[in-house]
Amino acid sequence: MDKKNRINIPGYIVLLFLGLFCIVILFYSFATGFSGGFLTVAADYVFAPMQEGLSNAGSGISHAVDTHREKEKLLAENESLTRRVNELESKLTNTQLKQNELERLEGLLQLSKDYDQYKTTGARIIAKGTSNWFTTFTIDKGSADGIKKDMNVIADNGLVGCVTSVGKHYANVRSIIDDDSNVSASVSTTEDDMIITGGIEQAQKTGLISFSGLRDTDNKVKEGDAVVTSNISSKYLPGILIGYIAEKKDDTNALTSSGTITPVVDFSHLSEVLVITELKESGN
Repeated sequence: MDKKNRINIPGYIVLLFLGLFCIVILFYSFATGFSGGFLTVAADYVFAPMQEGLSNAGSGISHAVDTHREKEKLLAENESLTRRVNELESKLTNTQLKQNELERLEGLLQLSKDYDQYKTTGARIIAKGTSNWFTTFTIDKGSADGIKKDMNVIADNGLVGCVTSVGKHYANVRSIIDDDSNVSASVSTTEDDMIITGGIEQAQKTGLISFSGLRDTDNKVKEGDAVVTSNISSKYLPGILIGYIAEKKDDTNALTSSGTITPVVDFSHLSEVLVITELKESGN
């Protein structure tokens, strides 16, 4: 068929016709109660499925909206619970830190009672040397607090070291495990003297420190005997516990013995110390 003979109906005419058709059907449905063979069949096959589809679509949209709202609510509750858990964990950590600090301070108080023959003052460690162990460290008290060079420092149950230099509000301490440390000591049971030498490498590997020059002619010194600072020490006050004999062996000269000591101080964990605020007379 030739294109020129075709009838072209404008789109708006089609829409107008369909609109009028729908209006007529609506009026007819109101007038007849939507009864009638053709209209009933049309409603069953056209409008009912459309209504069901729209209803299902509406239900789906409503369910999606409800799910989204529930998800947002759960996310908000989860965020709130997370904040609460973090707050509780922070409080628990702070409580544990305070409990640990209280236990350390109680330990220092007991230590001051154990050495009540000496005047002491507490100090907090604010810095330490490059080693992970406390070979040298700095405390938060100095000359303004009465701290002087060569004052003895104690912690845990015994000797830590001595003050090497003092500033107005700080002081530096060298511990007995430092490579440059030497301490005149004696066995508490026999009063036999020895020299304890520091050694950070050995302390880190074994947790022990070395002694030498022990004159135990009667072979009375045994493993487990307590070792304390000696009366003949030039810097250390007498009777401060250092540790216990871990191993002892005779030297090749058959006159002296050497070995190792288990120190009572944990030099890998120190926070607070006591400084004995008096000097050995020979060390002045």
